[in-house]
Amino acid sequence: LGLSGPPGAGKSTFIECFGKMLTERKYKVSVLAVDPSSSTSGGSLLGDKTRMTELSRDMNAYIRPSPTRGTLGGVTRTTNEAILLCEGGGYNVVLVETVGVGQSEFAVADMVDMFILLLPPAGGDELQGIKRGIIEMADLVAINKADGDLIVPARRIQAEYVSALKLLRRRSKIWRPKV
Repeated sequence: LGLSGPPGAGKSTFIECFGKMLTERKYKVSVLAVDPSSSTSGGSLLGDKTRMTELSRDMNAYIRPSPTRGTLGGVTRTTNEAILLCEGGGYNVVLVETVGVGQSEFAVADMVDMFILLLPPAGGDELQGIKRGIIEMADLVAINKADGDLIVPARRIQAEYVSALKLLRRRSKIWRPKV
């Protein structure tokens, strides 16, 4: 599964929770977390592993943070090969967290079985903020943080994306993207 979304959408929190659910059901889970690299130093914070503390201690989970090192598309130059290595290593589920969302951070969509766009509610002009290219590639749009005071904005953004997806050409004859 490939996951992308804007900063603050809760990608790492979602992955940790989902990953723990999978390991409790006896799946082996691998997380390939892609972080942006500094254009100055080439370094990267690689903070996703520190945000997934429970999952990082789980014996049935593997978390590999990797810097982009200038590669565009939201993944690294070797993400596809890393997915294959994880599958060969016996991991049932491979989760790829991209750098974040933009117009072109969807290269992962061609590497995975399902591409999920994770969105927070009440972020402003949602449809304008998330560009068409990434919406067209999404197999699933998940509205995260949809509780408490955010239930109403979450339902509104859900309705907006359901309407928007109806206007776009489907990538598959058998799958209609869900929101």
